[in-house]
Amino acid sequence: MRTPAARPGTRQVGGTPPPVGGRPVSRLLAPVLARMGLLLALMAAICVAGVLASTQAVDHLTGRLLPAATANEDVLQDLTDMDAAVSAYARSGEQEAIDDYEQAMQRLPGHERQVREFARGDATLEVLVTRQQDATDAWVDRYAEPRVDAPGGPGTFQQQRYDRGQRLFDEVRQAHLATHDEFDRRQREASSDAQWRFRGTILAVVVLGLLGWFLVGRSRRRLDRELSAPLLAIEATVQRVARAEADVRAEVAGPREVRAVAVALNELVEQQSRARAVETRIQAELRALDTARDDFVSNVSHELRTPLTTISGYLEMIAEEFEEGMAPRHERMLEATRRNVSRLKALIDDLLTLSKAENRGTDLEQVDLDQVVRDAATDVRITAARRGIAVTVTAPGHPLPVLADRAMLNRAFLNVLSNAVKFSRDGDPVEVEVTESMGQVRVAVRDHGIGIPAGELERLGTRFFRASNAVHNEIAGTGLGVRIVQTIIDKHDGQVLFDSEEGEGTTVTISLRLQGDRVPPAPAPTELAGPAEATPEQAPEREPEQDRHEV
Repeated sequence: MRTPAARPGTRQVGGTPPPVGGRPVSRLLAPVLARMGLLLALMAAICVAGVLASTQAVDHLTGRLLPAATANEDVLQDLTDMDAAVSAYARSGEQEAIDDYEQAMQRLPGHERQVREFARGDATLEVLVTRQQDATDAWVDRYAEPRVDAPGGPGTFQQQRYDRGQRLFDEVRQAHLATHDEFDRRQREASSDAQWRFRGTILAVVVLGLLGWFLVGRSRRRLDRELSAPLLAIEATVQRVARAEADVRAEVAGPREVRAVAVALNELVEQQSRARAVETRIQAELRALDTARDDFVSNVSHELRTPLTTISGYLEMIAEEFEEGMAPRHERMLEATRRNVSRLKALIDDLLTLSKAENRGTDLEQVDLDQVVRDAATDVRITAARRGIAVTVTAPGHPLPVLADRAMLNRAFLNVLSNAVKFSRDGDPVEVEVTESMGQVRVAVRDHGIGIPAGELERLGTRFFRASNAVHNEIAGTGLGVRIVQTIIDKHDGQVLFDSEEGEGTTVTISLRLQGDRVPPAPAPTELAGPAEATPEQAPEREPEQDRHEV
């Protein structure tokens, strides 16, 4: 794939630096790596050479010199054994002494040959070995062999012959002593040479190690000066950018790679500044749109309420004026008109309530949540009694203080309870349970009504949403009730949870944070249990028609 060429006038920032030797290497690190590589190679070469030299010296000492010196000592031992055997034969004349002599005589050539082979090519040692060989041959030819061939035993001793043998053997000893001293000297030299080679290798490695330590320290100081300082400056710039400080720029300094990072960071900061400016402008525009929308909803709602009130009034006048003379068809038309006017009024009221809940700043005060819940239950009790629905409240029995806007919080619980009654079947109970735990107070409103389809639970909280079974059963509602509840509870830093099963019922749980101080006890509430007769004075102005299936 071909890479598109950069346009004229553009600059590439933050890319991979040009490869050096096929790989990207910093101009600061390359010399350091080269020196360290050369130093390591030199150390390895010295180690190998030192080990080889030491090994050669040791091999020469143990593989050739020591065996030759040992063979030279064996030559003297063989001659000593032969001399002892000759003396024993001269004294006793026994054949056993002759056998000992011949055995030593058989060992002697092999030892002499090993000494001669080692001395071959060494002038000094060859002279000494030749002298020792000549002395040995002279003793054997002129004394040992003639004495063994002659009769032995008592009466065969000859002083002249014995003296000649001693004189010749002394010459052998002297020649061997010279050879022995030379071998001993060479062993000391070889051992000393091996030790010096080994010590020299160690010394060279130590010197190179110190040199490497010096180079590393020098390179580290240079890197700290030319690399670490710019990187620390870039880090400080990043921290200032994270704190959202204005007009922050990184200094472009240091090696090529660090400069590229600084340039990229500066461009990122510039882009972030531009993005922040765009975000600020968009937020201002969104706020303006929200204000315009809220003003529009409020104005339209207020403008619609007046003609709706007028229409409602005329409908009542028509109903009163033609109460006795209206045909059944006209009565049905009038009732449908009145029903739709009421629905439209409820929708306008809910839109206004939602608009106020979303935009109104909550004026918080400490209120008793237990009393708020009981008041809301009292308000829906009359409507519930008409359908045989019992509303029961279970609470701890003492004040539950929370910070809240009393009117808004009352509206939220009124919506939840109204929905619970509205979507319950006739005669089914609505249960309200208030509990406190871990600094939280939870109000659970449970009904046994039509429930919410499982596939529609995720849409709870969206505007104008109504569950399909509520629409199918023609249960009136605007689709804004749950949205109003969620908005109000969110304003109070609370939480709303829905648990519903179609055909089984719905449980709405509202959680709020308790306050530390208790509010004064409220007057004893009227017990809410079972259906009751409703009086006109107790009836609310309007039956809430918020839909709990909406979101």
